[in-house]
Amino acid sequence: MRRGSVALVGAGPGDPSLLTLRGRRLLRRADVVVYDRLVSPAVLAHAPATARRIFAGKACGDHALPQGEINAVLVEQARRGARVVRLKGGDPFVFGRGGEEAEALAAAGVPFEIVPGVSAAVAAPASAGIPLTHRGLASSFAVVTGHEDSRKAGARVDWRALAAGVDTLVVLMGLQALPRIASELVAGGRAGSTPVALVAAGTTAREQVVVTTLAGAAAAAARARLEAPVTIVIGDVVRVRARLATLGAAPVRRRRQRRRRAPASVVSPTA
Repeated sequence: MRRGSVALVGAGPGDPSLLTLRGRRLLRRADVVVYDRLVSPAVLAHAPATARRIFAGKACGDHALPQGEINAVLVEQARRGARVVRLKGGDPFVFGRGGEEAEALAAAGVPFEIVPGVSAAVAAPASAGIPLTHRGLASSFAVVTGHEDSRKAGARVDWRALAAGVDTLVVLMGLQALPRIASELVAGGRAGSTPVALVAAGTTAREQVVVTTLAGAAAAAARARLEAPVTIVIGDVVRVRARLATLGAAPVRRRRQRRRRAPASVVSPTA
């Protein structure tokens, strides 16, 4: 029997054209695809029609398969000789639990490879016209989860330390915790007037951008009725977005959306 293997493939941030060439090549010869909730159907379509598709999507409080069962499925299918693609939104190793899956495969003696993907942490801000670093404004950035594992020893990101220690903060999975995050950052010394961009469904045709301030971010998200996934960008670099639009250099995604007659963005009051 043929020896099976697993590829942990990053599907990218939402736009199917941002899938890597390596990821597409592996999908095209997959026997089994285990995929997440945010994976675009257009990306999944690269797999052969004969490939078995197993949904392992997760939303807050609603997991199609618990992580332990996902690990077991990957091991089981590979041991049956299948070429398995574990298709994960963004990058497998950026808050995607890819490290846990890789550890499970290594412990079981299953051959595997990691195929990096474009993370929403960098793609969503770029699509919205926001550089994470910019001369004179930001020379550092941090990517932080807004949804920590409550079982982790010493859980809780030290938001107060981050407030003073990093120029640009990018928060993933933080929409529900936004009121607390903003409060902690202000308590840590970050000004309430700090610009904030909330990028919903970044890089996709449904992308929506709300520009506001740290003090007003939670209220702005509620008014706009934003739904996950939302990438939260906090820092002075958010101001660059307006300058790019003024200079007529709107991001490619914005131009594509205008052709589709989709709303480009919502600008919230900054006070």
